[in-house]
Amino acid sequence: MIEIPGFSGSVSVGECVVIKQGQEHRFKADEAARFVVVDMNTLPTNLAQGSQQVFDINQPLQSFLLFVEKQLAHQVHPQIEQLLFQLFEQLLTEQTLGHQIDPRIRRAQTYITEHLESPLCIHTLSQQAHLSATQFKTLFKRYAGVSPMNYITQLRMEKAKALLTHSDLPIQQIAEQVGYSDLSAFSRRFRQHFGLSPSRLSGRH
Repeated sequence: MIEIPGFSGSVSVGECVVIKQGQEHRFKADEAARFVVVDMNTLPTNLAQGSQQVFDINQPLQSFLLFVEKQLAHQVHPQIEQLLFQLFEQLLTEQTLGHQIDPRIRRAQTYITEHLESPLCIHTLSQQAHLSATQFKTLFKRYAGVSPMNYITQLRMEKAKALLTHSDLPIQQIAEQVGYSDLSAFSRRFRQHFGLSPSRLSGRH
């Protein structure tokens, strides 16, 4: 969850938040969340001149950030850090700011993020957004680019991957934290999503 002037809510995988100099902000992260914070003296023109504070980053930048995570975990080196920052700055200039997401859909996304361990259905989510089920599904896909259920699966799998990689929790407990009471069903979905089993990713058996 993050609060800045003009925005209050959750930020999902693949999203960037711009906090300009002097802005008050509050931030609370899930213990399994992985994110990159970059302090910049100046923002690229496309971000400095735009009013949008939360936006989706493109695939090249997402892939680069995964590399940054691996590199920093492997070795912290001043020269490499400087090169990483320069490339990150360049990639930011290529980001295209889209339309501000509908607050009703953002509210539903926040609810999803905060209740990944619970059963989630279209009826519950459409109530959170104060929309009919049909309106909700249409608007959600327009803004998120995927259906609500696919969005939920993506978040659950990313959280599971983070927990498998950065915690010592048993796989059964991780499955439960992302909404799967059946370990076999969780393992099948995880393999479909990432191409390998949870035990193979984590080295746990």
